[in-house]
Amino acid sequence: MVTCLEYASVPMRSVGPLKIVGSELDEDVFLPLATYETPLWASVKRGARAFSASGGLHVTVLHEGMTRSILCEADRTKDLMHFSQILHMLQPQMEEVVSKTGRFVHLQDVYHEILGSLVFLRFEMTTGDAAGHNMVTKAADALLGWLLERFPFLRYVSVSGNLCTDKKASAVNGLLKRGKAVVADALVPNSVCQRLLKTTPEKIVSLNTKKNLIGSILAGSIRSANAHFANMLLSCYLATGQDGANIVEGSQGITYAEQRGKDLYFSVSLSSLIVGTVGNGKDLPFVQENLKKLGCLPQPGAPGKSARRLAAIIAGAVACGELSLLAAQTNPGELVNAHIHLERATRIPQ
Repeated sequence: MVTCLEYASVPMRSVGPLKIVGSELDEDVFLPLATYETPLWASVKRGARAFSASGGLHVTVLHEGMTRSILCEADRTKDLMHFSQILHMLQPQMEEVVSKTGRFVHLQDVYHEILGSLVFLRFEMTTGDAAGHNMVTKAADALLGWLLERFPFLRYVSVSGNLCTDKKASAVNGLLKRGKAVVADALVPNSVCQRLLKTTPEKIVSLNTKKNLIGSILAGSIRSANAHFANMLLSCYLATGQDGANIVEGSQGITYAEQRGKDLYFSVSLSSLIVGTVGNGKDLPFVQENLKKLGCLPQPGAPGKSARRLAAIIAGAVACGELSLLAAQTNPGELVNAHIHLERATRIPQ
């Protein structure tokens, strides 16, 4: 356990309730948000009210698997070609190597890229309730030694080859996923849009297309088309003891909206939501309290269950903040006026 001499204090508040529906949970939850951008509390709360009034926000965890890539080299590409052709045959043996490095880590897929005399191997592993950074690195290191011994023409370059891709913007995490891939969606009635969000489905759909989709294309965004996923991710990460740097890949996601009849279909898709309920940072008292309130303390005999539940809840927070911000931006002056009013109202005395 690391002994800290000082702690950085970040304002924190639980907002909600948000009704979440899905296989991971079906109940009302309050969302703990630690942030210096205090208007975020009111924004997420408004989104939560809108989704709850719509019958709930449906959240689905589509995929999970933490990744680490290793990098080797050889003298000739033809040696690497032969190596790549038999990789799939080696996967059961590689899983044996991985399973010896920890009780909860298991290899589930291997992806490779050959570039000249370099070969990048991207391992995807399940890591139980841990986010899994250290677990997959330890396993990848063991696999690297095993491969170098088995294939003498391979030479070591690095235990991390940047194809993971960890804490960097990339297309590969959107395509192949990293951590938890989660979708949160709901059908929001027209009456809820007008009463709680002060806007209409038509305006939100139009703004999402012009701002999030077209604007992101013009900006050259990488596998990303959203208004502010990073805001909710960081506030949830800080409140639940996550590695804040993972909002880099976590915030690469897409907001989708369409009008269905008179109502609004709204969804957020996150391909790289990296969270855990055990590991570094999770033993802090306030983190333990927040995880307990969320029902996300690890359960004996059910590895991975609490982490998937936490991923679903955080995706819910992202959807709430995203919907509320887009609604505000459909009305001239609402965003800036709300920030000015709320920041003054929640200013913390020195």
